[in-house]
Amino acid sequence: MDDVLARAEDLSRVYGRTNRDAVRAVSGATFTIDTGQRVALVGPSGSGKSTLLLLIAGLDRPTSGTLVWPALGHARDLRPGPVTIAFQGPSLLPPLSIVENVALPLLLEGWDSASSFDAANAALDLFELADVAGKLPEEISGGQAQRAGLARAIVGEPRLVLADEPTGQLDHETADRTMVALLDAADTSGAAVVVATHDSAVAHRMDARWLMDAGELKVEVIRCSA
Repeated sequence: MDDVLARAEDLSRVYGRTNRDAVRAVSGATFTIDTGQRVALVGPSGSGKSTLLLLIAGLDRPTSGTLVWPALGHARDLRPGPVTIAFQGPSLLPPLSIVENVALPLLLEGWDSASSFDAANAALDLFELADVAGKLPEEISGGQAQRAGLARAIVGEPRLVLADEPTGQLDHETADRTMVALLDAADTSGAAVVVATHDSAVAHRMDARWLMDAGELKVEVIRCSA
């Protein structure tokens, strides 16, 4: 069980109170995520990828089916610490500097200030953001904010990292370096990584792809080429 970070059986998430306005974002998904696994979650926009990541992170609750985290505990135990998520949209707290945003999860875990900021600065350096550490979110670009979100996601060496379109605002070369940094950080901590992406170059860096289509997850693993 120590190797199984998340296990879902017939997992569904439906929004809306009546059949007429119901939106089935995720329908009958069954999967496991093991320690060290690398998964690219692919599929068209609106297919349910973001909703699935929120469910895995414990930030949303399924309408039906089961989702458990055998090696991690209950949903309330997932954050801050074992499971982190880098969102597609803006997620940095506006009043805090970039380094304060990255250090925040560690401070919430009870780390002392000096250790938290040392780790945050190291994470920012990994994603080539040392020069914006003291700036506010409004003073950096969307691509820099996206990378800062990834730095915050890996700073505490979590066991499972979820990322929603982590290279969506990056040029090809920056995206490539960003994925190298993310996977290197995951290798260091032994974390599993699940990335929702439209970028084929990102998908091919992962061990396998899971396809979502109209809320249905097809987990017949498509092995990615080296």
